[in-house]
Amino acid sequence: MENSKILVTGATGSIGGNAVRALKDSGREERALVRADDGRTQKLRALGVEIVIGDLLDIDSVRAALQDVRTAYFVYPIRPQILDATAYFAQAAKEAGVSAIVNTSQMTSRRDSKSHAAQNHWVGERVFDWCGVPVTHLRPTLFAEWMLYPFSLKSIVEKDTLALPFGTGRFAPIASEDTGRVVAAILKNPVAHAGRTYKLFGPVELDGTGIAAAMSEVLKRAIRYSAVEIPDFQQILAQIPRLTPYFSQHIAAIAIDCQNGIAAGTQTIMSKN
Repeated sequence: MENSKILVTGATGSIGGNAVRALKDSGREERALVRADDGRTQKLRALGVEIVIGDLLDIDSVRAALQDVRTAYFVYPIRPQILDATAYFAQAAKEAGVSAIVNTSQMTSRRDSKSHAAQNHWVGERVFDWCGVPVTHLRPTLFAEWMLYPFSLKSIVEKDTLALPFGTGRFAPIASEDTGRVVAAILKNPVAHAGRTYKLFGPVELDGTGIAAAMSEVLKRAIRYSAVEIPDFQQILAQIPRLTPYFSQHIAAIAIDCQNGIAAGTQTIMSKN
């Protein structure tokens, strides 16, 4: 049987979930690799998505999920072992005869990044490049959803303050919904994008004060921006149980990158890196 399905990892998360919804009317059979069968998977089933239970850190379950798959989407959270997961996925995709992979990396991905996560994303890109399966890398800038994460939302709700460690750095936030649409578009037509790396920005570049002003307009109340020092922000992160030191180290490094203009840029369409 010729491979025909599309596999989406991270389908219960933001980017993967939006990619699934964007693929809904594509006429392609969709499969989602998830770690647990819960209420989120029921929503996927309601969209007609086939559910496969597995773990990106288990090469055998990844290989099973990739059976009969034509194109596959890979995403891994800001956690250790991304290189294990990447290598397993690349090898399993090669064994399964997958035709194309779409990989979500990040804007700050580079060899000399001070962020362990960003440097690992860069190495992960190279692993996919070596595996022989055509791949497209996506490097999104900071997500608009940052404003809804616990470390941001608490100070907004309680103090009308957007407290982030970005100084006067500017970036154009991108929504996970838009990123998911890009993923879906490439999964449907991978040949045109094979071997490319796309930087993904939002259409408007803002600093923290500009973001706070935009939030004030939407929320109909005054939100001010507070440029938190990086060590102080790491202390805030340390109080959130599910956030690891690996994540905190990453945030400290990309905060500096943002202040140095690494995350800057805008676009309304994809452009080649």
